Amino acid sequence: MEFSPDSILLVVGDPVPDPEQGELLEGGPLTEDDIDGEAFVPEPAKLMRIGGMIRKLLEEVRHAELDEAGRDRMRDVYHLSVDELATALSEPLADELNRIAQPFDEDIPSGPELRIAQAQLVGWLEGLFHGIQAAVSAQQMMAERQLRTMRGNALEAGGQPQSSPAAGRGGVYL
Repeated sequence: MEFSPDSILLVVGDPVPDPEQGELLEGGPLTEDDIDGEAFVPEPAKLMRIGGMIRKLLEEVRHAELDEAGRDRMRDVYHLSVDELATALSEPLADELNRIAQPFDEDIPSGPELRIAQAQLVGWLEGLFHGIQAAVSAQQMMAERQLRTMRGNALEAGGQPQSSPAAGRGGVYL
């Protein structure tokens, strides 16, 4: 199976039911149904692309005074960005995004309204990215703990720690 940034599924939570017993889950790709509605990001690459675009737009809006047509276009881009972000998220995260990112009225928003809305969206995305980083770190620590437990159980059962074939040979090959 090949992996690309668009096929990576980050699950927030513990994928191992009992790390002390060394049980591993096997099977196909996870879906939202597999994790009982917990928050996850099925399309992290899309999330990163849109997040980067929104950050850049916020910088541009901060440094440029937009005329009415520019503010109208930015409103449309903001709504499109929120809609696209929602498709890259699980249902619980998309619901949270839609509660936070309220749509503009039909009137053309002012420059400060656009900056506030975009800053709020960038802040939410940064919080999401920090949460993803924390989840990845927790999953790595859990995997390391599981591996240590499995190695310890193997040693207690009289097994030998496995090593590479080259581990018994010394010296440098020239």
